[in-house]
Amino acid sequence: MSPSATAPVDPTPPPSPRPTGGLDGFFKISERGSSVAREIRGGFATFFAMAYIIVLNPIILGSAKDMYGHQLDSGQLVTATVLTAAFSTLLMGVIGNVPIALAAGLGVNTVVALQLAPRMSWPDAMGMVVLAGVVVMLLVATGLRERVMNAVPKSLRKGIAIGIGLFILLIGLVDSGFVSRIPDLAHTTVPLQLGSDGHLNGWPVLIFVLGVLLTLSLIVRKVPGAILISIVAMTGVALIIDAVTDLPATAWGLTVPEWPGNPVASPDFGLIGDVSLFGGFDKVGVLTGILFVFTVLLSCFFDAMGTILGVGDEAKLTDKDGNFPGINKVLFVDGIAVAAGGASSASAGTCFVESTAGVGEGARTGFASIVTGLRGREVPVAMYAVSAVFVFYYAMPALGLT
Repeated sequence: MSPSATAPVDPTPPPSPRPTGGLDGFFKISERGSSVAREIRGGFATFFAMAYIIVLNPIILGSAKDMYGHQLDSGQLVTATVLTAAFSTLLMGVIGNVPIALAAGLGVNTVVALQLAPRMSWPDAMGMVVLAGVVVMLLVATGLRERVMNAVPKSLRKGIAIGIGLFILLIGLVDSGFVSRIPDLAHTTVPLQLGSDGHLNGWPVLIFVLGVLLTLSLIVRKVPGAILISIVAMTGVALIIDAVTDLPATAWGLTVPEWPGNPVASPDFGLIGDVSLFGGFDKVGVLTGILFVFTVLLSCFFDAMGTILGVGDEAKLTDKDGNFPGINKVLFVDGIAVAAGGASSASAGTCFVESTAGVGEGARTGFASIVTGLRGREVPVAMYAVSAVFVFYYAMPALGLT
């Protein structure tokens, strides 16, 4: 037997790479096996994957009326949506140091638009969302939220993340025209059919299929930036097709692929702060008001739980038991996002499962979230968000969050 065969194995793990600079040291980029290039690439990929919320959230909230028949302004909703998403995502990057982006949550905004608003005014409905966010932060401060999450079986945690992913997948299939609802007398949302008439046809569907195939082929070949390359490439193809064909705007679904006349616009902050914390209780009563707050709270609670643990597991940030070290900071930022969404009238903010697009590009730290947060549709909005984040960050010692 050779000496090498009997030599004892050193159980000490290899030392973590030393930080190469202040940025690396603050975000622990090298320590988590990433690089600045990967974080930037991941941040861009996450932004492009979740940018649809800038269009979809104003459509959902702007199409509903409150009990007085008032509707929210679409332009103001875009500003509120972008500002809340930028602020909460930047905050997650600085405080949570995880590659998780946040924005107005799908599902929660529907609850606000279709259940809360018709029973009260818009400021009252958004006040309910703010209260739900405050309760979330209190649950985090007492440690109760983390204990509840740890009590949920690992299989169920994964199931929640998978369910959210399938929901987002269905949205993509519908928006692309790959599937559509079969009209029926009851006007239900099911069953679905291929295309608009049982067949796959039209340029948007072809672009969708080519985009999926391109993404899969690049991922299989392990090309850096596979998701980002596919999104940019198919956007360019859509712009060319729209320019050389006579497709009606309705053929493209929610968004027509055309270059904006002015990509940098002045934001309209008309909805920011237009909120009444307890006005809704006067309209629906204390018991119903509490149930409304609990409904928003429950949706945000489990939505964020599945997303945080799902993204954390994908990014290799969880331990062998599936727990997320340092999760309290992440959960607290999520609570801030819920309250901030209500305060800006953008509905409750929550963690987005599309963050896995950035993780798939190699993102492992909060620096990717910084990149995502700075990619605002309206540059002035992102700048306001940056300022607010660092004011909050330097106030952290007084809040006991260091």
